[in-house]
Amino acid sequence: MLKLSVEEFSRIQRYMMLAEKDSEVYKAMKEKHIDLKVILSSSRVNMTELDRIKVYRMPI
Repeated sequence: MLKLSVEEFSRIQRYMMLAEKDSEVYKAMKEKHIDLKVILSSSRVNMTELDRIKVYRMPI
């Protein structure tokens, strides 16, 4: 389950980086992103290295 969650988390992030932040598709993916983040965090996975969305969406 952990391996699948990490793979899905990575996949969702790639799609989110391609989508417009204000789109309905992005908002739907963001919900899944949060769900997966909860699963991984509760499994004590270090999210610092995995979570690229915060880095990607930060204003310059």
